[in-house]
Amino acid sequence: MAGSLASLTWLTLGAFAIGTEGFMIAGLLPALAHDLDVGLPAAGHLVTAFSLSYAIGAPVLAVLTAGLERKRLLAVAMGGFALANLLAALAPGYAGLMGARLLLALCAASFMPAAGGYAAGLGGPERQGRALSMVIGGLTVAIIVGVPLGVLLGDALGWRATFLGVGGMAVFSLVGILSQLPRQPPSVMAGLGERMALARRADILSVLAVTVLTVASTFIVYTYLGVFMQAVTGLGPRGLAAVLLVFGVASAAGTRVAGSASDRWGARRTVICGCGLVLLAYLALALGAAPGAWLGQAAMAVLLPAILLWGFASWGVTTAQQARLVALAPDLAPVSLSLNSSAIYLGSATGAAVGALVIADGAVRMLGGVAACFSLAALLTVLAGARKGQTTPAGA
Repeated sequence: MAGSLASLTWLTLGAFAIGTEGFMIAGLLPALAHDLDVGLPAAGHLVTAFSLSYAIGAPVLAVLTAGLERKRLLAVAMGGFALANLLAALAPGYAGLMGARLLLALCAASFMPAAGGYAAGLGGPERQGRALSMVIGGLTVAIIVGVPLGVLLGDALGWRATFLGVGGMAVFSLVGILSQLPRQPPSVMAGLGERMALARRADILSVLAVTVLTVASTFIVYTYLGVFMQAVTGLGPRGLAAVLLVFGVASAAGTRVAGSASDRWGARRTVICGCGLVLLAYLALALGAAPGAWLGQAAMAVLLPAILLWGFASWGVTTAQQARLVALAPDLAPVSLSLNSSAIYLGSATGAAVGALVIADGAVRMLGGVAACFSLAALLTVLAGARKGQTTPAGA
């Protein structure tokens, strides 16, 4: 049922709210830990819990809600997301906020796949790519604009205000969904058995392993980036917002370049190149954070280019990974991409948990070095797959 793409603006806004909430918490961890009277590792577990719930919940909820009319599902998911943000803003303590984050994850895991499917159906075969890009664009803009603004808002009015702000955007999106989106019947969804069968394929597992390792390396640092920059350079919330803006712009550029590179040189080559650049970025972060080696502005001169390279290459790898999965199983692309989405959140949960262990050990300056180990493992996994790649589709 092809229709006007203008109504997808409300799904873009919903994706923007979800992306902002999901990523901005990294810049709020010190304030959260202080106000809730918990340690930084415990505050970091708010990221771990969200990501793990999303990773497990997304495929299960996709099957459970397969028979629901799409507009109704989107409205329920966004309404729940708005309510969960209100609960987070009013949480009396750590347990309450953790519960709200779990609800946020499940609502996001219901909304994002459904929004992608709705957009593809509304756009039809001729406009499918454009329609999907509108939804994905909400996440991209959230990384570039929403996360830095969330950090600034949290610095000015407190971390609870950021959840209220995101909740307000969610309500705005919900009103648009209810009033502007046409109804859409449910699409045919793969069952859990079909998903598990694909996940057991060795070539698919190899690609998913690279996704988990790459994203884990990212979230080892990203979850505690504010703490890391404060410890190494003395950077405050306003400076952190600027760094997050730079990271977001670099990530958007990396996504675009990796898409073109995958088409021109092959997705596997793009991933190998990207993993190498990510590893280089983490080594530079480790060098810039070496105790006594750099101070203040000198450390920033090393760290800022490394952060630019890190954002550019890591998000580029994530984009090329999707192309690899599509090449390996063209007829099952929706299933393999949903598995990759779960792998992304499993990786972010792993990274946040590992980062918490590093922080708990008082080794915040070692975050870059630990992330480099995961990045090296990802690179070696790709190279091992490449040596067996004679029987796989070109570029995969």
